[in-house]
Amino acid sequence: MPQPEQQQTAPGTTDEMTPKPDHGEESYVGSGRLTDKIAVITGADSGIGRAVALAFAREGANIVFGYLEEKTDAEETARLVVDAGRVAVPVQGDLTDPAACRDLVAHAIDKFGRIDVLVHNAAFQRTHDALDEIPDDEWDHTLATNLSAYFHLVKAAVPAMPSGASIIATSSIQSDSPSPTLLPYAATKAAISNMTASLSQLLGEKGIRANVVAPGPIWTPLIPSTMPGEKVEQFGEDTPLGRAGQPAEVAPAFVMLASDEASYISGSVIAVTGGKPIL
Repeated sequence: MPQPEQQQTAPGTTDEMTPKPDHGEESYVGSGRLTDKIAVITGADSGIGRAVALAFAREGANIVFGYLEEKTDAEETARLVVDAGRVAVPVQGDLTDPAACRDLVAHAIDKFGRIDVLVHNAAFQRTHDALDEIPDDEWDHTLATNLSAYFHLVKAAVPAMPSGASIIATSSIQSDSPSPTLLPYAATKAAISNMTASLSQLLGEKGIRANVVAPGPIWTPLIPSTMPGEKVEQFGEDTPLGRAGQPAEVAPAFVMLASDEASYISGSVIAVTGGKPIL
């Protein structure tokens, strides 16, 4: 069933969504694939980030995660991690500030002494029908959140990442098939994929892998808080599977790339798009 027409004020919250997203609360079962790994995840208060934090924790990882301002959502993510028997360290901060990126990484290093997995998932988008509708400051904000934060996080984290560590960025099908109404967002997602390809080559000699997960339409608070209500109702229906995906359906790709099973996978893009190809 498609989701009903709805809208929220950005950045949006999980509790106001109808239906509620599935993060794997009732379905994800771990098997020790990330035992005792230390993971840093941005944007993990809700959506894909929460699903990844839950899956990582149930696989045995301790989680340091960033969130912007959604305290209730962040508390729920922390509860899910703790209920899985792992440590949760929530860190509030605005990643458009490079100092906030370094602070998030510093929390992980201070608490655990290393970082085994870095996931940059936080993102910002807005929908505009015309180029002249896009404010200059929105362009700058989108690049700072989605792309520049990725650079600052990686730069801060790499010195604390041992050989075998994994960097995973959330890109999007927009990187390959950009929607004209999401111009700034799509541009950053293409740049994230390109930057990750560079990182995989630059960091290979350190034994650090870098990969991308590129989701298609996934039902998260980003959607009702950044799209017109009628677009929300139609969200995901143009995929071959005919529906939006759930965060729980994306998280396993992150688990695989974070695990030692992916020891020879670097510079790759894993598409989770409901059947839409990424070339």
